[in-house]
Amino acid sequence: MTPQHHILQRRIDTPLGPLTATRSAAGLSGLWFDDQKHHPGPLAVPVDDGSDPVLSAAAVALAAYFAGQPYRLPALDPSGTEFQRQVWQALLTIPAGQPASYGELAQRLGRASAARALGAAVGRNPISVLVPCHRVVGADGSLTGYAGGLARKQALLSLEGRGA
Repeated sequence: MTPQHHILQRRIDTPLGPLTATRSAAGLSGLWFDDQKHHPGPLAVPVDDGSDPVLSAAAVALAAYFAGQPYRLPALDPSGTEFQRQVWQALLTIPAGQPASYGELAQRLGRASAARALGAAVGRNPISVLVPCHRVVGADGSLTGYAGGLARKQALLSLEGRGA
């Protein structure tokens, strides 16, 4: 991810803490909790006045998600390698309440031997919550690393278990 990729930012409050949302010219480019691993830190881009349609759509989607309601994703534009982007796209296919293992996800991508590289790409997902990297678990169903912290991962999975 390059800082130049982001052109606008907004803070969005959630039940699990505030998120910084960013957009590029093409769509939502980032969504990070303040203490999240790989957070880019302060960005030298303007703060949205509340009128940006992409950041507004992200805020609406997050509110619906946390309320257990269906939501529509805004256009997404995460910056990463082609492999990372494939992994992040695959994360969108994991249904709520039905976590997948790293190995299962690697098989879905036709890269069964790439579970470790896939895990690294999952951990670098720049669009938390809405690109559901929290739905990836260990082969035995155990909670494994989450850039936003294991407590948040557990909270997100518990929320989805209620039918979000």
